[in-house]
Amino acid sequence: MKDIILKAENISKQYRLGEVGTGTLKHDLNRWWYKIRGKENPYLKIGETNDRSTKGTSDYVWALQDINFEVERGEVLGIIGKNGAGKSTLLKILSKVTAPTIGSIKCKGRIASLLEVGTGFNGEMTGRENIFLNGAILGMTKKEITSKLDEIIEFSGCERYIDTPVKRYSSGMTVRLAFAVAAFLEPEILVIDEVLAVGDAEFQKKAIGKMKDISNQEGRTILFVSHDLSAISTLASRTLILANGKIIANEETNKAISIYSSMETSSSIFIQEPLLNVPSVTKVEVVTSEGGILHANGKALKIKFEINMPYENYENLAFSFQIINHLQVPILYDYIFDINTRIGRQKGANYLEFTYPNLALYKGNYSIVVHLAETKTKTKFQEFKCCLFEVEMIGMKEPEWGWQKNVCQYLDKGNWEIL
Repeated sequence: MKDIILKAENISKQYRLGEVGTGTLKHDLNRWWYKIRGKENPYLKIGETNDRSTKGTSDYVWALQDINFEVERGEVLGIIGKNGAGKSTLLKILSKVTAPTIGSIKCKGRIASLLEVGTGFNGEMTGRENIFLNGAILGMTKKEITSKLDEIIEFSGCERYIDTPVKRYSSGMTVRLAFAVAAFLEPEILVIDEVLAVGDAEFQKKAIGKMKDISNQEGRTILFVSHDLSAISTLASRTLILANGKIIANEETNKAISIYSSMETSSSIFIQEPLLNVPSVTKVEVVTSEGGILHANGKALKIKFEINMPYENYENLAFSFQIINHLQVPILYDYIFDINTRIGRQKGANYLEFTYPNLALYKGNYSIVVHLAETKTKTKFQEFKCCLFEVEMIGMKEPEWGWQKNVCQYLDKGNWEIL
C-alpha cells in the first residue's frame, strides 16, 4: 500500500481584487447569512480564472481551482509553472500560512517551509536565537534543537555571524541559515519555494545534495518549486504543472518538463508587433530539414530573423541567439555586432539569416532565445524564447537499445582513434 503523507482535496483559493480581506462588510454579512441557513457561500459561484496577462471583468479571481494530488512519504514532488500560475499560493496553503476557500489538506507530521527570504525569522534576534525559535515553532524541544545546533551552523556557513542579529545578514546568508534550520530540524515534510535562487552556486549545489540525502536516506518528503528545470529534473521524481491556478499535468518529471517546454513554444515560427520607438525583433523562423518543427540530426538548419528599425542608420546594435534544450540550458549560441557588420541600418524591416550546415544536435526538444541590445548605452531591448523544434535521428541505423530522447545535449563531430 502507498504511504500517503500529504493529500490535497479540491483545493481552491479565491481573492477579491483591490481589497484587503474578503471584501466589504455587506459581502461578509451576506456570507454569514447564507452560512447560518446551511447554504453555500454565494461568492463561490462568481470569479474568473487566474490569468494575470488579461484584464478581467469580475472583482473576484480564483488563484487556485480544484487542486487534487497526493504525495508519498520520501517522495520529492516538483511544482513548475509560469509566474502567477498559483505555485506560491499553493505552498502557502500547504504550509498553513493561509487557508483555502474550498477544500482541505491532510498531512501526517510536521511541515517546515522556506517560502521567501527571512520567512519565520525575527530580524532583531541573532542567528542562534532564531534557530531555537524556529525549532520551537516546529514543536521540537530545546534538547533536540541543541543536539542539531553545530550541524546547522556548520552547514549554513554563517558561524562568524551566528550571534549577530539577522537583520544585518545579507539575503544569501539568511537563506543559508533558513535552509539549514529547515533541513536539520527534521520535519516530515519540507516545502521549498524559489528561495534557493538567492544563494550562490556553491550553496545551491550543497542544498540540492542535502535535499537528495533528506529524501533518499532519511525518507522525508519534499515539495520543491523552482524555475530551474535542471534542478527539478535532478531532484523530483514526479512534477505538477500549474497554469492559471489549475493543475494541467501530474507526470513523471522528464515527461512533465517536456510538456511544459512545448507549452511555451509550440511553433517553429514566431511573429509579433514591433515595439514603439526602439528596435525590435518582429519575426523568428526556424527552417528545419524535414519541414515544420521536425529536424534530422546532422542536416542543415537555417534560422531567419526580422528586425524592425524605427529610424534609419541606427548604430551600435548587438544581436544574438541561443539554442536551448528542454531544461532551458543553452547548448549553442552566436552573435553579430553592428560595429563589425552593419545591421539594422534601414528604416522598417531588416533581415538576418544564420545557417548551421550540419547541425549535430542529439534527439530531443529545443527552442530559440533571442537577445537584442545596443552596445554604446548598454540598453537591452528584448530577450525572449520562441520557436520549438524537435531533432530526430532520421536516416540513422537504430541501435538495439534505442535512442533515448533528451538524454544527450550535443553530438560532437570529432574523430575516433583506436590506440
